[in-house]
Amino acid sequence: MTSAPALLAISHGTSSPTGQAAVEALVAAVARRIPGVIVRLGHVDVQQPDVAASLDAIPEGTPVVIVPLLLSAGYHVRVDLRKQSAGREGVTIAPALGPDLRLVDVLLTRLATVDSAPDDAIVLAVAGSSDERANEDCREIGRMLAARVDREVTVGFLAAADPRLDAAVAAATARGRVVVANYLLAPGYFHDLAVRLAGTSPVAPPLLGADEPPAALVELVVERYRTAAGFSD
Repeated sequence: MTSAPALLAISHGTSSPTGQAAVEALVAAVARRIPGVIVRLGHVDVQQPDVAASLDAIPEGTPVVIVPLLLSAGYHVRVDLRKQSAGREGVTIAPALGPDLRLVDVLLTRLATVDSAPDDAIVLAVAGSSDERANEDCREIGRMLAARVDREVTVGFLAAADPRLDAAVAAATARGRVVVANYLLAPGYFHDLAVRLAGTSPVAPPLLGADEPPAALVELVVERYRTAAGFSD
């Protein structure tokens, strides 16, 4: 049995093979960053193993830190993870990944890969949640991004909240050319929806793709684990 708590990374889950591979690559990079720690990947929806099965695969008696690979603290973080891990003792649930300035760093890196100009209007595409606290987390990322680029950033939601991305893009287009920043973890249904709703506006890639996971994102996951495990720097 390892002396350190296991790290169970829990993603939302996706049916996209590209998205699955991107998340798996992130977790593999995290495992390389903390050798000697049990690192596993599970999912709160869509994919298997689910949270309960993932916990069962970790040796009994090993404490576990669940790190949600989720960008905001919505229903999955506040309710689902607690319910689905309730049968296992010694489980600590770390906060969601966002909001965090390192995510803004990755957003800027992804934005730099699409055709854009310094005066383009920016719309931030986010998934949206029935939990308004999660939506506010996303708006905070929009404010943090705006501070970095020194211009207005409008948030457009893909589900559950307004304004919808297409409406946000249309409103921003009235001020000039629009580029869409992509506050989604990996390719999948919501990314495809963002591309459709953005119309002719270029859409930056999600935070994860077919390339190496951004170092800032790897470090963020590791930090969430270490803080929840009670490790000091």
